[in-house]
Amino acid sequence: MGNERLRAALLERGVSIGDLAVATSVDPKTVERWITQARRPYRKHRYVIATFLQVDEAYLWPDALTPEQVTAAGESEIVHIYPHRWAVPRDIWGRLFAEAQREIGILVYSGMFLADDPGMVKLLGDKADSGVRVRILLGDPHSPQVAQRGADEGIGGAMAAKTRNALVLYRPIRDIAGVEIRLHGTILYNSIYRADDQVLVNPHVYGQPAANAPVLHLKKVIGGDMVATYAASFERVWEQATPVES
Repeated sequence: MGNERLRAALLERGVSIGDLAVATSVDPKTVERWITQARRPYRKHRYVIATFLQVDEAYLWPDALTPEQVTAAGESEIVHIYPHRWAVPRDIWGRLFAEAQREIGILVYSGMFLADDPGMVKLLGDKADSGVRVRILLGDPHSPQVAQRGADEGIGGAMAAKTRNALVLYRPIRDIAGVEIRLHGTILYNSIYRADDQVLVNPHVYGQPAANAPVLHLKKVIGGDMVATYAASFERVWEQATPVES
């Protein structure tokens, strides 16, 4: 049986066997065996392939890394841990989004601290104008999940009002071609802020506003799966969310 994940990754990115052979400095026949016979490349080649194709090494070769190696790589993905969201310096948020070259993703119920910051909203619009895909997921103010979150925090209907407010505050960038906004009705365990291979994760704490909860700053490392886990969670919510018309 061949390695269909590797084959699919090549096709999706328009990379030929010859291209991969050059990138890894091996014979094209060796690349063919990686694909058709599922031969496992040496670790140094797996690293180059994963980087070249911009996919996870663990995705292309699920059994290649030991649990200890995956754990070590995951620990290396942790850039910093902040005790509270309010303790994250504003320039960290700014750099996160400003350095994005491919995509930005925001998954929140309201994320008012961003939506109510005209400079941040403008930055998101500027990144979309430059070709970066900007996706924003806000809580559906009519959903029971948003109502429950408001009740848990002791603010009742104010939570739904905050999500409506955020939607209004993003109005200046909603007509930009690269900006997509959707409403979700999920039980949100974490707020997620993505920028290419970096992510700020804000775990939710029962009875506490998100601003009081910790934030993990993560950066993708080949072989690690923490960033990939949160990225997959974002995509699942995105697929189920309802687009907001311009």
